[in-house]
Amino acid sequence: MEEARLISRASAGDAAAFNALMGMHERRMYAVALRMCGNAEDAQDCLQEAMLRVYRAISGFKAQSSFSTWVYRITMNTCLDELRKRKNRPNTSLDGLLDAGWSPVDGGETPERHALRREVRLNLQEFIRELPEDMRAAVVLRDVQGYSYDEIAEMLDVNVGTIKSRISRGREKLREKISARSELFDRYGV
Repeated sequence: MEEARLISRASAGDAAAFNALMGMHERRMYAVALRMCGNAEDAQDCLQEAMLRVYRAISGFKAQSSFSTWVYRITMNTCLDELRKRKNRPNTSLDGLLDAGWSPVDGGETPERHALRREVRLNLQEFIRELPEDMRAAVVLRDVQGYSYDEIAEMLDVNVGTIKSRISRGREKLREKISARSELFDRYGV
């Protein structure tokens, strides 16, 4: 398998093999970081830090889990560390997101529909950001990234029952917040 060969070479210090390996996982690592951090700038910082951590630790990778699970666990832990550090730092504004290159435009919709969709999306992102970190991590990995309960439990180093509980409680909190804004979500058909 190509990945196993790259891991072996990267573990021995081959920078090209490491770069190829990261190229295989970078998009999903970034997606996890973006959902956890809530803005492109912090997500990029966490992605870079996660890659550094992977680079420093790859020689110790024992293949007790899949490489992708190991990498996403490092990414998630990097994001959680960053979130703990910046609890008192203000969130990035929508202008900051736009300046960073994020664009909510969908060419085939009306301006009214676009504005409504954007408002729903921003509300959902805010609701997710307001979840406690442990619930947010579990919900993002399950409902946004599509990982199985077992994979999430392995990434976050907790048992499957705890993951199911966090997801259930997180979803319930999100339902409560959506219900409180039912006029917006009903108009959009959520």
